[in-house]
Amino acid sequence: MPEQSPFDLAEGDPFGPHNLPYGVFSTADAPDRRRLGVRYGDRVLDLSALPSALPAAIHPHAELLAAPTLNPLLAAGRPVWQQIRAAVRTAVTDPAHRDEVAPLFHPLAEVTLHLPFEVADYVDFYASEHHATNVGRIFRPDAAALTPNWKHLPIGYHGRAGTVVASGTPVVRPQGQRKAPADEAPAFGPSLRLDIEAEVGFVVGTPSTLHRPVPQAAFRDHVFGVCLLNDWSARDIQAWEYVPLGPFLGKSFATSVSAWITPLDALDAARTAPPARDVPLLPYLDDTDAEPGGIDLRIEVRINGETVSRPPFSAMYWTAAQQLAHMTVNGASLRTGDLFASGTVSGPDPDQLGCLLELTQGKGPYLQDGDEVTLTAWAPGPDGARIGLGEVTGRILPAV
Repeated sequence: MPEQSPFDLAEGDPFGPHNLPYGVFSTADAPDRRRLGVRYGDRVLDLSALPSALPAAIHPHAELLAAPTLNPLLAAGRPVWQQIRAAVRTAVTDPAHRDEVAPLFHPLAEVTLHLPFEVADYVDFYASEHHATNVGRIFRPDAAALTPNWKHLPIGYHGRAGTVVASGTPVVRPQGQRKAPADEAPAFGPSLRLDIEAEVGFVVGTPSTLHRPVPQAAFRDHVFGVCLLNDWSARDIQAWEYVPLGPFLGKSFATSVSAWITPLDALDAARTAPPARDVPLLPYLDDTDAEPGGIDLRIEVRINGETVSRPPFSAMYWTAAQQLAHMTVNGASLRTGDLFASGTVSGPDPDQLGCLLELTQGKGPYLQDGDEVTLTAWAPGPDGARIGLGEVTGRILPAV
């Protein structure tokens, strides 16, 4: 039986020509050589070799595509992103180029995927009203679920860029201080309440100038693309340390991201209006007259192969454009490779909760050693197509 052509995708494949996410890979014969690639079905198109196959369309960008990380491409800006995306689409859809392009494909199962970009800064938000309300009720049963500032600004914290890892990287159970309310003193040891947080990450390409806030209208000029993200959380360490300055060691031990970054342009058909706001917003956050800032992403959370939740990203109260505007409104600058995340994605229904804290009402069970967590997602695309986001998988290893 002849081998299937890399151009012939199965019907409904979520990694078709409307998607074209970017990643970094290496091959068994050259394990130390990292190359840029685009996923197409169950293959990876080697972008570093594409200028030789399509010299007229893509040769001016050969140096960007020869880099071992996405950062030079991210920094090149939106016009270049669009030019390269158009050339890649031509490469995989135009029959006239099949002979030149076919040798540039590698089977996905035969390559090693890496962290696709060098992370500059990492910020995590708290943008789901459903999640914030559920957590507030668990931790503050006798007080208002939402803090007074929650509907006035996107709450966030700065995480640790150095512990952002690619999908498939094992997660070692963290150790730290923990203290239950009934304990007389804190104890030290492995976290007993290790949790997940199903989130969506946004990757910054074009940097900004210090002291120059980035308005919502400039969101597409600075943000390159989207990925799934799991912000692993040690709830017992977090509960003891977070007052008064917020998350620290309970979060900083690992954050997993997809090996594939989906360009924003691939999600145009999935744009949707965010939920109605019932509190007036200050001008820099007001998106009343802006293009729809929500994204209709359908996320699925699986633990050891069993689906435990399907959180809808369209339910998020704060949009990524608002988060970017708030993150820079004080004059803080963006850097190429900045990563900011949505916070836990949760919906209104019991099967739409994005973490075990919510799913179990804080009672557990939480993650055990050996458990494997996988996040997947898709969005509606043009002409009935589905746009798949690269999965995020991590297996829990015992504390060391």
